Amino acid sequence: MILLAMDTSGPVAGVALLEDGRVRYEAVALNKMTHSESIMPMVEEALLRTNLTKEQLTHLAVTVGPGSFTGVRIGVTAVKAMSHALGIPCIGVDALEATAFGIENRDEIVCPIQDARVQQVYGAAFRAGYRLMDDCAARLEEYLKMIAPLGERFLFTGDGVIPCREQIMAVMGERARFAAAHSAYLRPAAVACVAARDAEKAVDYLTLQPMYLRAPQAERERARREGKNG
Repeated sequence: MILLAMDTSGPVAGVALLEDGRVRYEAVALNKMTHSESIMPMVEEALLRTNLTKEQLTHLAVTVGPGSFTGVRIGVTAVKAMSHALGIPCIGVDALEATAFGIENRDEIVCPIQDARVQQVYGAAFRAGYRLMDDCAARLEEYLKMIAPLGERFLFTGDGVIPCREQIMAVMGERARFAAAHSAYLRPAAVACVAARDAEKAVDYLTLQPMYLRAPQAERERARREGKNG
């Protein structure tokens, strides 16, 4: 298996290449360029640095959500186009699961959170690699109430940590710990590893779809306007 994985679901754009279970290449970009500008040049660089061609790829993977609506669409669209052109299957990966992947501390509940804006987070919970709750979109205080009964100590990771850290500490106190900065974002290599593990879930480009936990902002604003005018 030669698998190319992409992530554009959050603030970091990332690409990884996995060959027969070995990470051959990984790169992330956190800059002022949009993901639509970054991701395909990053794919070309990954292939160049590993001396591979697109035609040698056997699988593609991408985070399908939750995350930024625009970001998720960019990654999914890119993978669908490549899957169609190359005639190879693609694997959708849950962004929160990939964020928590590889953190297997049995003494703590791993809590990946993404900043969902409008005072909300996308969140889930895992212990030793096993999922304890489904992905949710909720206000931070509601999410913390959901995870509180799951254990005694919690490790928070993901791009939601920075904007939410003080509030988490105020609510959870010494029960909360936070991942170090270098590991507090979604690693594209983790996306590749999750996809390889779940290779039997591979689909064709027509079947691959984004996963949204709430309506896009434009739809929410339209609903609010219609509610006010109704």
